[in-house]
Amino acid sequence: MNAKEYLSQAFSLDQLINCKLEQVAVLRNHALKVTSVIQSDPVQGSKQRSPMENTLVKLMNLEQEIDADIDRLVALKQELKEFVAEIENPSHKLVLELRYLGGSTWEEVAALMGYDLRWIYRLHSKALKEANQLLERK
Repeated sequence: MNAKEYLSQAFSLDQLINCKLEQVAVLRNHALKVTSVIQSDPVQGSKQRSPMENTLVKLMNLEQEIDADIDRLVALKQELKEFVAEIENPSHKLVLELRYLGGSTWEEVAALMGYDLRWIYRLHSKALKEANQLLERK
């Protein structure tokens, strides 16, 4: 795994969490729309779940997954923060922190650092080279 893939893990996990949060919103909306159906006593011994119960079970399971993903994201960000702290060049460290830990766009990174966007791309390339060397040493 190269430095860019290593550092991008947090962004990917964050996107996954956001996607699951959208699914939770849809399930909650669906749960509010579900109507109960009055049925006579079941003939067989097997219990069928109501649509509301099915939706609530899915919702709870998805929320548990999100909680686990958030825990992983927090641990991963701490690991990445420690890794970036080992980068020696302060400009390289800053561009990596802003982009991979802060989730800033390239335009935001350029504005915050006061550089042209093309220079940020070059600086990022140099920072990744330094990060790859650091990864190889580990």
